[in-house]
Amino acid sequence: MKDQRILELIRENPFISQQELSEKLGLSRSAVAGYISALTKRGEIVGRAYVLKEDAKITCIGGANIDRKTRTLGPVEYGTSNPASSRQASGGVARNVAENLGRLSCDVSLIALTGEDQDGRWLMQETKQRGVDVAQSVMIHGEKTGTYTSILDDYGELVLAVADMSVYEHFHADILESRWSHLASSEIIFADTNLPEDTLHYLIERAKKEERPLWVHTVSAPKTKRLPEDLSGVEVLFINREEAAGFTGREVGSLEGYREAADVLIQRGVSDIIIHLDHEGVYVKRRGGAEEHLVPSVQEWKDGTGVKEAFISGMLFGISHEESYGEALRLGMAASDETWQTEETVADLSAVKLNRN
Repeated sequence: MKDQRILELIRENPFISQQELSEKLGLSRSAVAGYISALTKRGEIVGRAYVLKEDAKITCIGGANIDRKTRTLGPVEYGTSNPASSRQASGGVARNVAENLGRLSCDVSLIALTGEDQDGRWLMQETKQRGVDVAQSVMIHGEKTGTYTSILDDYGELVLAVADMSVYEHFHADILESRWSHLASSEIIFADTNLPEDTLHYLIERAKKEERPLWVHTVSAPKTKRLPEDLSGVEVLFINREEAAGFTGREVGSLEGYREAADVLIQRGVSDIIIHLDHEGVYVKRRGGAEEHLVPSVQEWKDGTGVKEAFISGMLFGISHEESYGEALRLGMAASDETWQTEETVADLSAVKLNRN
């Protein structure tokens, strides 16, 4: 068994690296990381003397809020009351991505704003317990922690969402400027468009100037408009088809439409475009011309909330473990597949699960 062989190699050389284990076993680095994590949890490995720290640090910037999710028990009927079930959890795009990465044992930190209230304290504590460094986040006195309320149909598809994110009006560029030494030490920066327009522009321009890899998620059609005309500071842009249509002026309902919208965004400076297509998966277009349509492998569709964040997290996990871009895409799909099949916004991800799919 692979796990026993890993233990044998570690006994032979307690300082063996994950890259060396990968080469000796013929496994990807992310697969090795999954085995190591499982062996540590089982108590087979005590301490970390066997491996030098190799994970790239990822910093997530943006939304952290209380999620309130309501799902109808049958087809949506407009203009009348619909029987439904409701639940509350921690949420926010950047926070969800950070939690996913924490669950995957990545070195991840979160820069977010909450109110100086009970919700904010609970949210940060929950996030910290998932392995996320929240020391760079800020509580704003006199403000309420943001809330996101979503209504899903009986298939788990989003029908309507409303967000009270007024606290993010206080997310000024100087918050990032004062934390730039932390950001500069990150291998990858991920941000969502919950940031105010000026702050988002500052981040994109500075990432471009200092050549820091920046990945951006557009969050919603209105917030997509906060992006600048020049997107050359964005390495990867995650956007859904409705947002892509509104942002580019193209009809995004077919492969040709996806391609045209992606080309518009590449012309504006983005290196890679990933268009989320809900149950149909994702369309990927790279600056060099390579394109791919990846489809989900889901046995039971439950809930689409958090699927996009899971995909992003899987990709970040792969890239931070020096996997190829193609393998990172596969890990992203594996993470989104896991999330489709749970009613939780953040699934119980692990490296073992991602490499099993």
